[in-house]
Amino acid sequence: MKGNIANIYNDSELIRQFKSGDVRGYNEIVRKYQKQVYWVIRKMVQDHDDADDITQEVFIKVHSALKDFREESNLFTWLYRIATNYSINHLKKVKTRNTVSVEMVAEPIESGDKASDEQIDEEQRRKILEAAIETLPAQQRAVFNLRYYDRLPYDEISEILGKSVGGIKANYFHAVKKIGECIKGKIEY
Repeated sequence: MKGNIANIYNDSELIRQFKSGDVRGYNEIVRKYQKQVYWVIRKMVQDHDDADDITQEVFIKVHSALKDFREESNLFTWLYRIATNYSINHLKKVKTRNTVSVEMVAEPIESGDKASDEQIDEEQRRKILEAAIETLPAQQRAVFNLRYYDRLPYDEISEILGKSVGGIKANYFHAVKKIGECIKGKIEY
């Protein structure tokens, strides 16, 4: 049989395989979702090493909790929820350490080369946006990232975070407003 198990079996079959005592089901879940989970976390915490550590913690949690997973939501939604919650907890722990000043990021850089200046401008915009996102409380940051970057619908974000759709919409509205205030006058288009 060619190919790996994840390409042959769907998530439910991998979960059943793990629950029956075959660790290959879990290993294939990790292979299938590790990169996606890492990027969910990375967008939240910004730092590669922290994201890598949290990804490992998430999959340790998944290993111990998978036997009780009832498949009421799809596997990736469940993984997303765990990854987001671990990211939020991490952000709460290191809140003061990760504070970045938008003013520091927004200092102008000039090169004289028009193409290079456009690239620098785009890089500056990205850094300003990232710095603005870092000023958000952890819950708003999670909602903003899931909605803005991952383009998830509010009902799915609600399921991932275990909050009401109305609360999710309010968090997103306030996050967008705060980001707008942070970057006002710093990004020119």
